[in-house]
Amino acid sequence: MNLKAIQNIKIIISDVDGVLTDGTISLGSDGTEFKRFSVEDGAGAAYARLANMPIALISGRFSLCTSRRASEMGIKHCYQGKLNKLDSYKEILDIYNLSDKEVAYIGDGLIDIPILSKVGFPCTVPGAHEKVLSVADFITTKKGGYGAFREVVELILHKQGIYDKIYDKMHKQIYKA
Repeated sequence: MNLKAIQNIKIIISDVDGVLTDGTISLGSDGTEFKRFSVEDGAGAAYARLANMPIALISGRFSLCTSRRASEMGIKHCYQGKLNKLDSYKEILDIYNLSDKEVAYIGDGLIDIPILSKVGFPCTVPGAHEKVLSVADFITTKKGGYGAFREVVELILHKQGIYDKIYDKMHKQIYKA
């Protein structure tokens, strides 16, 4: 793991299906779509916000479930429905005026490799495609949909030396201490 690279991280960008979810899509007989998201990843997003570290999502597949979850997690930039994720990635960099080395990206599929190959801290989940596993600098211990996103957020905050400060800030907000 490249500790110097983690020090430079200013934004976390993530894929959705297979990272924030376990990759399962359930469809009801009426066409209603269901996805399972972990509340742990929502806590990770809250920690990132308290650290003033933006989060963005890029998904190759469009889903109203993803839009709703992004909104619940306070994520402003959620790009969906484009298999070529590089255009969305470049737009996010322009919005925040960041360079590749300032990005942590979490992806699990072959379409994530072009971004994973560019960023300062490429991350994936244990169930990722073998080619993705070979490109990533960090593989989470948690599976996608089971807190993998939070694991990456907490790792970055720990390595940047601000985790305890963010943890205290979170609890002061909750308990109004």
